[in-house]
Amino acid sequence: MIDLVPGELRRIAVLGAHCDDVAIGAGGTLLTLCAARPGIRVEALVLSGGGTQRESEERDALAAFCPGTDLRVTVGKMPDGRLPAHWDEAKRAVEDLRVRISPDLILAPHPGDAHQDHRGLAELVTTAFRDHLVLGYEIVKWDGDLGRPNAYQPLMPAVAEAKVALLWEHYPSQRRRSWFDREAFTGLARIRGIECQTRYAEAFYLRKLTLDLAGG
Repeated sequence: MIDLVPGELRRIAVLGAHCDDVAIGAGGTLLTLCAARPGIRVEALVLSGGGTQRESEERDALAAFCPGTDLRVTVGKMPDGRLPAHWDEAKRAVEDLRVRISPDLILAPHPGDAHQDHRGLAELVTTAFRDHLVLGYEIVKWDGDLGRPNAYQPLMPAVAEAKVALLWEHYPSQRRRSWFDREAFTGLARIRGIECQTRYAEAFYLRKLTLDLAGG
């Protein structure tokens, strides 16, 4: 756990089990953060998709979602859907990330995600980064695992629209999938916006937070 002062947010780490996870779960938040903090360092780790069309999509997408930043992207080659069988490889990748950066903020899957790759990565993140602020993002899918998040990042309508447009532009390989849907992305953002009394938002799951109510 850490104390986070917004003005001191200089380094963030974003992690995904698959190409497009980060953009779907936290793309609007990245657009918001990066616009407010030009030059911020963004270290991205994606465990699968390396050496395929999906890696090219991911690199182009993250560059679009993180404009004007010091962006560094690593895409591994772990088989999709097989994280439990490649636990050591995944753990090594996360620990290597910890060596490269001590982030002020981490965006990663949340531990309640029904997909075994997402859930496994969430577990690795919370054990490797024990003294960091971790926000667990959500991804809508057929599992029906959306829950009750406890942290929200409001999105300006233009940002919410830009997120959906960038997803559609940069991930053509996913357009045939039933869950990769413009209405689904916008609808979830609208629901999360209602929950935090704004138009649109992205929601996160926060496990631990240290308070400094006395300001000392």
